[in-house]
Amino acid sequence: MSMPTISTWYGDLSASLFESLKSIRLVICDVDGVFSDGRIYLGNAGEELKAFHTRDGFGVKALLQNGVAVAVVTGRKSAIVEQRMQALGVTDIYQGTTEKLAVYQRIARKYSLQDTQIAAIGDDVPDVVMLQHAGVGVAPQDAHPWVQQQADYITSMRGGFGAIRELSDLILLSQGHLQLQGGMSV
Repeated sequence: MSMPTISTWYGDLSASLFESLKSIRLVICDVDGVFSDGRIYLGNAGEELKAFHTRDGFGVKALLQNGVAVAVVTGRKSAIVEQRMQALGVTDIYQGTTEKLAVYQRIARKYSLQDTQIAAIGDDVPDVVMLQHAGVGVAPQDAHPWVQQQADYITSMRGGFGAIRELSDLILLSQGHLQLQGGMSV
C-alpha cells in the first residue's frame, strides 16, 4: 500500500511530512552550504566573499512575515553573514559556535518551542545534531550523503541556490500562507 502524498512544485511530499510542516514556528539554518554554495572566496587583501541567493532571502522574509522565526547557527564567523541576516530581519545570529545543539536548545527555549515546532537545515556533519533534534530535519540536495541519510527531507534545490526558499515555500504552503505576489524586497 502506498503512502499518501501531497503534490508540490518541488515534487511529491509524504502526507506525514506535510502535516509536520504545519507546526513549524522556527527554522534554524546553517550558513555555508545552505545559504551559500559552501565556497568561500578569499581576496589577496584577506577579504572574504560569499554569494547569497535573493530567492532564499525572499523565503526568509516570507517566513518572518508569517510568524515563523528564523535563526542561523554557523561554525564560522563572518561580518558578511551578520550583514546579510540583519538585512533580511533575522535577529538570532549565532556565529563561531562548535556546540550547535546547545545553541539550538537555547533558541528553542527563547521561543518556548518544542522540537516538533522546529525545522533545521544543514549540509554537513556538524549540523546533524540539529537535524536529529528538530521536528523536521532538512538537507540541501548537495549536502554530504551521510547528512542526507539523517534528514527527513532533501531539497530539490542546492545549497545557495534556493534550498532555503524551497523549505520556506513548503512550510508556508502547509500552513496555508503561501502567496505569490510582489512587493517584498530582498
